[in-house]
Order: sequence, then C-alpha cells, then structure tokens
Amino acid sequence: MRRVIVMVVGLGALLAACSGSEPAIELAEGSSGPDSHGFNPASPSTIAANRREAVRIGAITSDDEALAVRGLIGRDENLEIRDPDGGVIWRAADYDFLSEPPVASVHPGLWRQARLNNHHGLFEVVPGIYQVRGYDLANMSVIEGESGRIIIDPLTSVETAQAAMALVNRELGERPVSAVILTHSHIDHFGGVGAVAGPDTPIIAPAGFLDASVSENVMAGIVMGRRAGYMYGTQLPRSPRGHVGSGLGKHPALGTHTIARPTHVIDRTGQTLEIDGVRMEFQYAPDTEAPAELTVFFPDLQAWCGAELVSRTLHNLYTLRGAEVRDALAWSGAIDDALRSFGPRTQVIFNSHHWPVWGQDEAADFLVAQRDVYKFIHDQTLRLAAQGLGPDEIAETISLPEGLAEVFAVQGYYGTLKHNARAVYQRYFGWYDAVPAHLDPLPRTAAAQRYVEAMGGVDAVVRMAQEAHDEGDDRWAAELAQHAVFAAPDDAMARDVLARAYEQLGYAAESAPWRDVYLTGAHELRNGVAALDATAAGSAILNEIPLDMFFAAMATRLDSGRAADRDRSFNFIFSDVGETHVVSLSNGVMHHRQVTSLDDADATVTLTRGFWLRLLQQEAGLMDMIGSEDFAIEGDRLALLGFFAMLEQPQADFPVVTP
Repeated sequence: MRRVIVMVVGLGALLAACSGSEPAIELAEGSSGPDSHGFNPASPSTIAANRREAVRIGAITSDDEALAVRGLIGRDENLEIRDPDGGVIWRAADYDFLSEPPVASVHPGLWRQARLNNHHGLFEVVPGIYQVRGYDLANMSVIEGESGRIIIDPLTSVETAQAAMALVNRELGERPVSAVILTHSHIDHFGGVGAVAGPDTPIIAPAGFLDASVSENVMAGIVMGRRAGYMYGTQLPRSPRGHVGSGLGKHPALGTHTIARPTHVIDRTGQTLEIDGVRMEFQYAPDTEAPAELTVFFPDLQAWCGAELVSRTLHNLYTLRGAEVRDALAWSGAIDDALRSFGPRTQVIFNSHHWPVWGQDEAADFLVAQRDVYKFIHDQTLRLAAQGLGPDEIAETISLPEGLAEVFAVQGYYGTLKHNARAVYQRYFGWYDAVPAHLDPLPRTAAAQRYVEAMGGVDAVVRMAQEAHDEGDDRWAAELAQHAVFAAPDDAMARDVLARAYEQLGYAAESAPWRDVYLTGAHELRNGVAALDATAAGSAILNEIPLDMFFAAMATRLDSGRAADRDRSFNFIFSDVGETHVVSLSNGVMHHRQVTSLDDADATVTLTRGFWLRLLQQEAGLMDMIGSEDFAIEGDRLALLGFFAMLEQPQADFPVVTP
C-alpha cells in the first residue's frame, strides 16, 4: 500500500522543539487505508491536533530519556513469558513499533511515555537497590540485605515474577528472599508473590491489605472486569493504531495470581523494622491511591520507595474500570507528609511504576508537584462548583497553572484533569448535578429513540454525525452517532460513523486509558464482543476470600421478581472450616448471617469450602452436588434447588457501546 508521510523525523527532534515560531513537528502515518484490524488512519484534524500537542510538549524540558535507561545492568533481548498452558502473557517485541518515529495516530505525549515505559531489564537504582522494569505493568524492586534480598511488589503473576527473579539471579547471583513488602492492595503489586515467597518468608503489608485486596472484585468484579478490558485495551492489537501502553507501564499481565497473608502489619506512620540488616521506616498511607497502602524509607541508603503514592504521570482519582472515588485531599496530604518526613534525607525516589528520581533537590521538586496537583484539582473543582458549574462544565473549564503544566510527571498519561475533576465533584455531591431535568432522565435507549425521531430519523442523524466527523468535530459526531446506534443498533452506517469518531478521539487522547476506551469501543462496534470468562481467578486468591463476602456477593445475583413471594431460610455448614452461615429470603431480598444453625430452616447443606468454590466457578453442577461426598442436604431439597435457580449467572460480556 502507499505509505503516506506527514513530515517524518524522530521523537528526539519532536521533543526538542522550544519557544519561538512553531517548529516543524513531523508525525509519520502508515498506509492510507484501514490496517489489518480495521483501524483507519488519523484524520487531518487529528494530525493537526497532535501537531499542536507536539509543540506544547516540545517546550517542556526533561532528562527522562536518559533517566529511563540509567543503571541498566542486563536484559532478556527476546523477552517472552508464557502461562502454564503455553499462552503468551508478556512479549516485549509486541511494542517494537515504538522504536519508529512518532505517528499521527498517537498523541505525541503518550507516544513519548509509551517509549519510556518500553525499556525493560534489571536496573541499579543505587548500590544495594535494583529494579526489574518492563516485565509487567509494575516494577519489582530488590533490596540487598546481609544474607538475602528483600523483594518489593512481586508483579501481577507468578510467571512474570519468576522471569524477573531469574533475571535478578542471573545478573546479581542467587540469594534467598529475606522478606517481601507488598506496598498496596492492587493485584499488579502482589499477584506474583507465590514465585518469591516461601511458607516462612516474612510478608510486610499495610493494615487492611488482605480485605482490600480480595473485596473490591467480589461484589462488583464482573462489571469491573468488563470495564477493565476497555481501560487496558485487552482486545486491541499492539500497534500504532491500537494499544501502545497504559501510561503506568505497558499492560497488566495475565497468568497465575497468588496472594499472601501478612506477617508484619504496618498500621501507623513511624513504624520501623530491621530485616536481614536492612533498616526500614514506614509511612502508613491508607485511602490514597489504594484503600491499603504504605511507603518505606531506607535511611542507610537515603532512598524512599513511594509505592504508587507518586508516579511519573497524573494518576486517577477515579479509575475508569470503576472503583470508589479516591480522596484527593488525603492523597495530597500523604505526599506532603512524606515530603516533610523523608524529603530532607532522600537522595533517590523509586516507585512501583516508572523510573526513579535522583538527587535531593530533584526529589523535593517531584514531590511538591505531585502533592500540589491533587490539591489543585480538589480545591479548584470545589471553587468552580461554588460558582454554579456542574461536573461537565468544570471538566471543560479547569486547567493546570503554568508551574504544573510544565512538569512531565503530572501530565495526563493515565489519569486526566477532566475525569479527576469530575471525580472530586462526585465525591462531594454525587451523581446529581442539580439540574432538574437530570433528576429522572430517560434511559439511554428510550432517549436515543426520541432524539433520533426529533432530528428526522436515523439516516438524518447519521448524516449529521458524518458531517461533524468530516469537519473534525468528533466529540459531537460521537454524541450524535451513539444516539443513532442506541436507536437502531443494527444500522451499519450508524455503527461505522460512531466507530470512526471513537477512533479519532482515541488517536488524539493523551491518556492511555482514554485511548484504549475509545479504540475498544470502535473495535467492538466492528467486530462484536469477544467471549469472556466470568469465573477466571487465581485459586490462591479465592482461598483467601472470607465466606461472608461470597454470600454478600450472592445477594446481588438474586432475581428479586422470582424470589418475592418465596420466603425461605437455609443453613450452610462448612465442615472443613467450622463455619455456619444462614441465608434467608424476605420480600425478594437475601440476607446472610454467620450464626448457629436455624432449627426451622427449609434445608441444611453440609459442604466443604473447596466444593463451594467449585460451585461458584461453575466447575461443579447439579449432578456433582447429588453425588459428591463434599455436599449433603437435609430438608426440602426442592426449596434449595429453587433458591439456586433464582441466582442469575453474571454476564461477563455484556454490551457497552450498543444497547
């Protein structure tokens, strides 16, 4: 195919532009037609927008290109990590395209961040501290002790952690693991612990770690999983028109997930430990980036591990996969506490993502910017709300002051100023923006049908959307076309123009999650929804989930219409763990208590926790229940079977961009 070049040069020249007349920013574009996955080239308006952004980015000076490779000791040139079934879960070559000149179909700031995150290998931070970067979404950090090593955040999966440890042992020599620090309750920081920790290995984690780690994905795990597929672009090709990275790193690694119970709990700032000759001072920082989080200072090394309290990007106050809104004020306050407690003694900052910050002055500047950006978003959102602006108007109005706008480490490669401002509004005021028409709006499909009818029918709306797209107004094109798709989901023209609008919005997005959301929407409009497994989970993590959490989640699956006139009660006796749980139905609502058995229950079930997990993962069914020694029923069997029949199976592949 014909190769179209829109002024081609390298990334270094792109970012070297400075003040004065507009520099010649050159962005390469691939073939003039769709690529093999159906993604189209960047439109003229997208190319122009990304050129303007390249000018802005080029005016910001930075040493990140050198810092991202500083201290490289060794790497696996052909890095490829597979799961037990042979499937590839990590392959560095997937991102080789990032070595080419920047392209018009990727925001130039995001291209830069994706390139910097693409360096993989073992790096020396300072003598005695090392990091494995580029083997997973997060970093694994290694602290040398007197006789072994302390591992910080052993990645997402056993497979990636094993590969990282193999690299460490190859380059530094084999030594035992003296302890493991799990900085917070997100799986990319603990899922690989089974690869590095033995039964007697000390496990250091913040208070509430175990509950926070397992609970978030129990109650709302199916919906979060579906949305996470959008946020991380799991179905997208790795290509200049697809997924280029996640802003924090490349992508979350699938594989075998594990967890460990803490042996040392950090529940207050100022706690100290000494393990294997390594002195550590801890900061307890809950309800910041994660519900349970800590940071750790190494006084003898003058080094602070900031966990994910700080990163080389603006983070999320609200994460697009769905989660409780994070407290911007608490987050900023925790960074300020770290700045005051550790800043004067810190010569290097290393974190759970990205590359370190070297130098006391540089570390202080980094922390000040990180602290100020979250407080700025918090304060200015409330200021604008007090002027009567709603969340959409605030998102469109708020902008960083010059001092922060010129700092690469607070640019929106992951979180964005717009959706973080909306998050602050939501935290204080909820979903209702005080506009009466928004108090009880029509559902999306009904509203779409009315809008389309009022605008002259589907063909007229599609025509208007196409005109907006042709003019480069893709936000408005997407608004129009989504109404057309929800009113007429089988209309091919409506789906096509919506996909094209989403595509261009993705190409222009600075945030990797925004890019992946838009491009995944376009991909699903063209190709449909890929089959997803609603039951996949690491057995080690499932085994740590308290039984009462399972019952609480079960209540969210009850079909209340079928249960409304069937008040029932059941005893569930778990013989292997010595727990009895009573379930009762009343007015179409399921209640659960961990108490002694009811004498008048409709049925009593005696089973093992292991068999219960098999039921939940759909590995066991009705015939298994009847014939298993791990499952026995006394009482009204039909009532029990009727109860199970009222529980809906979650739909892991529910539609998002169509009704």
